Order: sequence, then structure tokens, then C-alpha cells
Amino acid sequence: MSLTVLAVDDSRTIRDMLKLALMDAGIELHVAEDGVHGLEVLEGISPDAIISDINMPRLDGFGFIEAVRSQDKHRATPILVLTTESAPELKARARAAGASGWIVKPFDPPKLIKALQMVAG
Repeated sequence: MSLTVLAVDDSRTIRDMLKLALMDAGIELHVAEDGVHGLEVLEGISPDAIISDINMPRLDGFGFIEAVRSQDKHRATPILVLTTESAPELKARARAAGASGWIVKPFDPPKLIKALQMVAG
């Protein structure tokens, strides 16, 4: 199964870790540095799933998720939140914004790939 994924995270380390993990699994990965950049990258692709951090400059994960959900073409695209946060109220807020799932950093690559395959399959 070949998937296309957009990952939005302001941490270069996390973007590099995602590249290594996902590309080894044959997943086509596009990356963005924050929510604003994520929306720009999203204009040119149709990902099977999106991974987004919460705490980012310019446009945080909540704003990014809401902006993605406001677009007809991405209304049903699965969005996984990848963050160091684990507070229940933040999870509820992300779910309300339109997130499909929540993964806490540091992530386990096989689990992340399995989660992506489950939501995008």
C-alpha cells in the first residue's frame, strides 16, 4: 500500500525522524515547518493522511487542523496529532478541531506506520 503523508512540525529533528521512519516503509512524505507552511504544501498534494504537531510558530496545530477541515477536499483526510503534550483537555480540543488520533512523542516508528495505515487504509 503506497501512502502519501504530509507531516507538519517545527522541529527539524522530528521531521528527519519521520522521513527516516516513513520513507523506509515506502511512504511518500511531504514536510512543512509550521501550520502556515503546511497549508501552502497542502495546496499542491492530496495526502492520504496528515501528521501535525500542536505547538508551532505562526499557526499552531489546532489552527492548522481547523483550516484543513474547512477545505472540502480535505474534510475527511485523517489527521494524527504528534506532540509531547498528553493533557486530556488538549486531546479533546484537537478532536473538536477535527483530529483523528493522537500520538505522543517520542514516537515508535512501527506503531506510527501502523496508525497511518489504519487511518488512511
